[in-house]
Amino acid sequence: MAKDVQNKKEFDDQMEGEETLLVFRKHPIVMRKGFILSLFALVLGVIPSLIRPEYSYLYGGLAVGALLGLIIFIPSWISWYFSAYIVTDQRLLQIKQKGFWTRSVVDMNLNQIQMVNYEVAGMQETMLGFGTIMMQTFVGDLVVHDVHHPEEIQKKILGILRERGVLASPSPQTIANRNKGEDEEA
Repeated sequence: MAKDVQNKKEFDDQMEGEETLLVFRKHPIVMRKGFILSLFALVLGVIPSLIRPEYSYLYGGLAVGALLGLIIFIPSWISWYFSAYIVTDQRLLQIKQKGFWTRSVVDMNLNQIQMVNYEVAGMQETMLGFGTIMMQTFVGDLVVHDVHHPEEIQKKILGILRERGVLASPSPQTIANRNKGEDEEA
């Protein structure tokens, strides 16, 4: 029974014996452009009823506008839903889907990650709870924009990296110095 659970693949590129520890994606706000354009399509569907005020034109126009809005919105939803960030016990995968046909995958060993920070900047990001995660690696920086609850994701990633021995946990002396500095500032 335990072997069946271990052999179960949770994503396409998963290697044998690899355990998925964290999966996260961007905030749904990244679909805003498609949503706004689909609302415009719905409004455009009502225009025939303004020219000829009959219920058949209103309902027909709404149906056509709703269908057009759905067609406009689907690529944004696909890009959001099928783009994910996966942290396993061995690596970090960044899977980006753009529309129907374009997909890119960045595969990075956990040992390459040196530092993980986050930033929440601006009123919109603060109110809606999204921000940017910045990972410094040996090969350059990996910046992930519009992440839902970046502070939680950053803590989880740091916990995974420390648990795997990739990042050193802060020593008790470092923690004491930090606390001492915070007390002096207050």
